[in-house]
Amino acid sequence: MAGQSGPTHGNLQAGGANADLVLDDGGPGERVRAPRRGRRVLGVLALVVVLLGAVVAGGFLLLSESLGNNVARVPNVFGALEENARPPAGNALTFLLVGTDTRSGEPTTGGDAPADVDPGSQRSDVVMLARVNPDGSEASVVSIPRDSWVDVPGRGMNKINAAYAFGGPSLLIRTVENLTRQRVDHFAVIDFAGFQSMVDSVGGIDVRVAGATSNAGVDFHEGLNHLDGAQALAYVRQRYDLPNGDLDRAKRQQNALRALLAKAASGGALSDPAGLYDLVDATSRTVSVDDTLSNNGLRSLAFDLRGLRPSAVTFLSAPVRGLGRQGAQSVVYLDDQRSSELWNALQSGTLASYAARYPADSLGGTPA
Repeated sequence: MAGQSGPTHGNLQAGGANADLVLDDGGPGERVRAPRRGRRVLGVLALVVVLLGAVVAGGFLLLSESLGNNVARVPNVFGALEENARPPAGNALTFLLVGTDTRSGEPTTGGDAPADVDPGSQRSDVVMLARVNPDGSEASVVSIPRDSWVDVPGRGMNKINAAYAFGGPSLLIRTVENLTRQRVDHFAVIDFAGFQSMVDSVGGIDVRVAGATSNAGVDFHEGLNHLDGAQALAYVRQRYDLPNGDLDRAKRQQNALRALLAKAASGGALSDPAGLYDLVDATSRTVSVDDTLSNNGLRSLAFDLRGLRPSAVTFLSAPVRGLGRQGAQSVVYLDDQRSSELWNALQSGTLASYAARYPADSLGGTPA
């Protein structure tokens, strides 16, 4: 099952191989001089950031096995899924990425969370499907609005984020697979407090804002804003006073991830072993992944992604037909026809042509 061992076609493989790599740059404070090593780390960090600082964080086990032990595993994510009801395995690697916003003062994901925390005890505020091409050179991230009105197996029509509350990762995976016809190979979840920790670990991020607004006591001015972790959290949480509410909020979340990658790449974290360790340590402590991703599997995945460039990561949103209400709930209706085009393009690795046809679905330079 791909959920247990990952696709074995092409170069990407999620489990098993022992990629015994070490960053041996002499000691903290010394800069990495080998261009090839720098590209490798950059490729891994691209997915660390793009994938909510989630699955590929373990790729930095190149630094330390103990970091891999920091990454919490969610048990039996794929065990409850019926194999004959799932989409067939492909030659790419697909991740389901979830962000939760409990507003709790204590961590709810990652190794620092209490052992009795139920990963499906709250609704998911971020749902992203990420696909990595077989050769590891390109990746795509598609946001699915959390209020999308979809069929939740065994529960009927409901918001997609309700699937996580009803049945945890397994039911959300079934729901997403039924909706997109894409097989999910791995699952990762991070809470918003973990995102805040990652932002602080790189000294803050820079984002552009289309118009002045405010949220949770934080004022955002038009143009470039420098945000620390707490301010970045207010930025990605905001939906009121934005022209398109939750739809703009989803684009802000993608924009913040893009900014985190840019800051890490330009601010020296990638070439400074100590700075790199701070970022990876923060990530590893705030992420939970499915238990099929062993430490060796994460190392192997990091090696396979050594050629990935930030510019080769495409951000898109699932197309929306309109907004409405179901009883007391505000919901999002997906555009079925264009969604079918999107999922076909994702499956075939032709998202660039899809994005050219529908530029409004792509992440622009300055979201609301």
